Amino acid sequence: MPQIEPPRLGEPYLLTPGPLTTAYSVKAAMLRDWGSWDGDFRAMTASLRAQLLAMLGAAAADYDCVPMQGSGSFAVEAMLGSFIPKSGKVLVLANGAYGLRAAETLRYFGRAHVVLDKGDYLPPRGVEVAKMLAEDPAITHVVAIHCETSSGILNPIAEISAATYAAGRKLLIDSMSAFGAVHLDPAEVRFEALVSSANKCIEGVPGFGFVLAKHAELAAARGNSHSLALDIHAQWAYMNKTGQWRYTPPTHVVAAFLEALRLHKAEGGVAGRGARYANNRDTLVEGMRALGFETLLADKWLSPIITTFFCPDDAAFDFTRFYDALKSRGFIIYPGKLTAVESFRIGCIGQMDAHTMRAVVAAVGETLAEMGVTSATPPALALAERAKLTD
Repeated sequence: MPQIEPPRLGEPYLLTPGPLTTAYSVKAAMLRDWGSWDGDFRAMTASLRAQLLAMLGAAAADYDCVPMQGSGSFAVEAMLGSFIPKSGKVLVLANGAYGLRAAETLRYFGRAHVVLDKGDYLPPRGVEVAKMLAEDPAITHVVAIHCETSSGILNPIAEISAATYAAGRKLLIDSMSAFGAVHLDPAEVRFEALVSSANKCIEGVPGFGFVLAKHAELAAARGNSHSLALDIHAQWAYMNKTGQWRYTPPTHVVAAFLEALRLHKAEGGVAGRGARYANNRDTLVEGMRALGFETLLADKWLSPIITTFFCPDDAAFDFTRFYDALKSRGFIIYPGKLTAVESFRIGCIGQMDAHTMRAVVAAVGETLAEMGVTSATPPALALAERAKLTD
């Protein structure tokens, strides 16, 4: 496995689901300027598209890759607006902020939709999807979040896909925080399109997202989009004709991403990257539980991307002090997004390994002692909420 380098020049580790800690060589790749219309940069774009498609395995021939400028949310909106016709209706599967954001996006540009909202941390199940599709024949598409980073849950995408296609509908996947580290082969799990982003499991830097979609869906998307800049069909057609992006591309970000793709391949691709992340998670969870912390989720739902922990019930615990103390020790964590109880999240992705995660746990232990926290046990309400997770 390639050696994981620590951050340089006093940079903290970003224990977040992206942006994340990147390799020095990825940063260094941005030190050169590129002409957006130049043949060298067109070749870089072609390489990027081909390498991402290759991650789909043998089914890649049925798909094409379309990079889109902007953050991951830009790419999600582009997917929803381009592949769902104005006459379509969407079942959005939500169990956190990103499913709800997809529903809000659909509301903005007027696509009919219904939401299966499982709350903060229960997964949507295939049987529920099948029931809703049977009850509403007007639904044409299902939108699912692969890894919901609000809680860190890895949703059961295979059973969601099976239920969707058994009912004759189409599946669109937001795989923003999973693609590149979690196995997803369209020969095994059917979908029309998925989106992800440069600054997630491939370990590039922010600046563009990308859509992997079936050729037939791309061709049928003409005229669907509500947006000039976010029209995937137009971007796809222009790229295939000219090799260029329709509008100014994030040239430095593309260069960094190609280096990130090289490192991803050297690590063993999806399997190698996913194995390191899973080991990071297991090391972190074991250490935090030894300190007395409780995870929100049962082990079977823990993703290798980010883990949610309940805040201690100890009166001496204050999250702002906790966050600042960890930052001073070189670790930036993520606040929680749960509505019923206080929590925080620690990411497992980026240029980190098990050694890093053990250092995180040690820093947490030092911080608790510094704050005078004698117990990391969560409040009774948190444990009662977790007890509901019987799905």
